[in-house]
Amino acid sequence: MRTTKAAILSQINQPLEIDELILPELKRGQVLVKIAYSGICHSQLNEIRGLKGEDKFLPHTLGHEGSGIVLEVGPEVQKVQASEHVVLTWIKGSGLDIPATQYHRPNGAVVNSGAISTFMEYSVISENRLVPIPREMPLKEAALLGCAIPTGAGIVFNTIQAKAQDTIAIFGVGGIGMSAVIAAKTSGCRQIIAVDVDPYKLDFSLKIGATHVVNAAKQDPVSAIMDLTGGQGVDYAIEAAGLKETMEKAFVSISNNGGTLVIAGNLAHKEKISLDPFDFIKGKKIIGTWGGESRPDRDIPRYVELYLAGNLKIDDLITSCFCLNDINSALEVFKSGRNVIRVLIENSLS
Repeated sequence: MRTTKAAILSQINQPLEIDELILPELKRGQVLVKIAYSGICHSQLNEIRGLKGEDKFLPHTLGHEGSGIVLEVGPEVQKVQASEHVVLTWIKGSGLDIPATQYHRPNGAVVNSGAISTFMEYSVISENRLVPIPREMPLKEAALLGCAIPTGAGIVFNTIQAKAQDTIAIFGVGGIGMSAVIAAKTSGCRQIIAVDVDPYKLDFSLKIGATHVVNAAKQDPVSAIMDLTGGQGVDYAIEAAGLKETMEKAFVSISNNGGTLVIAGNLAHKEKISLDPFDFIKGKKIIGTWGGESRPDRDIPRYVELYLAGNLKIDDLITSCFCLNDINSALEVFKSGRNVIRVLIENSLS
């Protein structure tokens, strides 16, 4: 009987439980992966706090971005093979789509899981949530290629297809927002305005490509952006903070006649934003994004190549690492938002 240690959400607004789970036999399209690193995202915080609405799957495992090593493949799996290094991503790619699996506690109690779950030592993953990567790519940095980079950079490269001379404001420069800053710099955007309330994040954004920063705790970001753009507003705004106020202000900050806001942040279930409909008549646009419109099998290898060539500087986005036993402390650090960009859970690969 094979087992794994896992972090389990059993009750909303309660600490995750660390427990042993029995690994099921692999079914068609499933892959057993030894998790190396797993990233913490606001999506997990929202699940834990019940902000995504009714959770019908309790108790369940968590985590949707990471890196690891394939240990075993199930029937009909063709995309990966044992011993390969892989990125684990919630964004669907090629391969069989197996949407859920179940684990059991030693007492027989069922613990639910999805197609991907990374807050574990070992995890059964759907084939289409894996992308093989070369061994030269460090597994620590590779974990960011599962969500933060594909979403943030993907918005710039895929969703809006930013070009040189474009102006862009990024509201909330955590993992996703900072990834958008890096991509905007790569795309040659003329003005890259980082908006946040954390001086640490703002200083860091200047180091990786932002041309201007706005501390929204000290000044109105809309007024600041209008001053920086000569009253025109920006061509594009990305909302990555997941807050009602920042979504509304980001929309006001874009230009008339084609200015576009992309919302990447998540509000609590049923929370609404309020916009002036006349702004739409003036030509402003607002769109959503699904993982930066990323195609994992196309985009993740591209990011690996950029990283290995020294053109995707993501090392410093990782501000702290915790072991799985300390995941609740990691979640508290991430939730604080101060001096934090991306927090990883690290598993020993010995």
